[in-house]
Amino acid sequence: MLRIVGVSEQTYYYRKKHLKSQRVYNGGRPIPGFSLDQKQQPVSDEQIKEWLMELITGDESIYGYRKLTLCLKRQYGLVINKKKVYRLCQELDILQPQRRKRIHYPRKLANNREIRASNQLWEMDVKYGYIAVEQRFFFLLSIIDVYDRSIIDYHMGLSCEGKHAAQILQRALWKRQLFEKEQRPVIRTDNGPQFISHAFEEACLNLKVEHERIPPKTPNKNAHIEAFHAILEQDCLSRHEFDSYQDAYRIVSDYLLFYNQRRIHGSLYDLSPSEFLQAIRLQAVKPFVIKV
Repeated sequence: MLRIVGVSEQTYYYRKKHLKSQRVYNGGRPIPGFSLDQKQQPVSDEQIKEWLMELITGDESIYGYRKLTLCLKRQYGLVINKKKVYRLCQELDILQPQRRKRIHYPRKLANNREIRASNQLWEMDVKYGYIAVEQRFFFLLSIIDVYDRSIIDYHMGLSCEGKHAAQILQRALWKRQLFEKEQRPVIRTDNGPQFISHAFEEACLNLKVEHERIPPKTPNKNAHIEAFHAILEQDCLSRHEFDSYQDAYRIVSDYLLFYNQRRIHGSLYDLSPSEFLQAIRLQAVKPFVIKV
């Protein structure tokens, strides 16, 4: 039979002896089925799999294949590379989910605009307050409407992150009943960590709000929220020494209510923001244009 098919006896018996007992992975070189330890002793793949399962049932359950490779090297003295550990983890179905690719949001610089009504341009920024007795700071993150000068919404707390900026932006849109309208306000901020975060950028994208950032060292581009912070410092923060965070929260919240409802603004025909909004609706005052 070998003479008929043209195969020599040596070739036939060599292949029968060596190749049938070897497994081939994806058409590559044969898989040996073991790894060596630092003493050059073979350790079977099945033993390595047992160690991997032990690792992921402990504190190392958060690790991916690369860090599991380091654990095998350090704890069991294996000479093994991450590619093999990846294959073994794949066979055990214990690979960690792949990280979600981060979206890069291009920076959009603030444009010169003419504001002729409310809900066209909002500015957002952070103000720091100090609690003397507790010797710590608190944060006030607020949104102001450039046209009517109202503080639409705010976050006050001992921390201030991108998620808080996203939350008050969503609440502000709800308060102004803008979810059912196609025209959404432009939100203008500086380059603080809260505003360059993925959480805030994703929120702007999902809420269909255009986000623009002022160039560095140009607070005049965010003049209205900066002016509000100066008013807040002069009228409230500098006049109180807070005993606790609860004390600060109560006093600042009361002041913000006063600011929106009763504080007279010379630029709003000597009306408060709430009174000005009502006067605009009733056409009791003449509209104006703000250039920013």
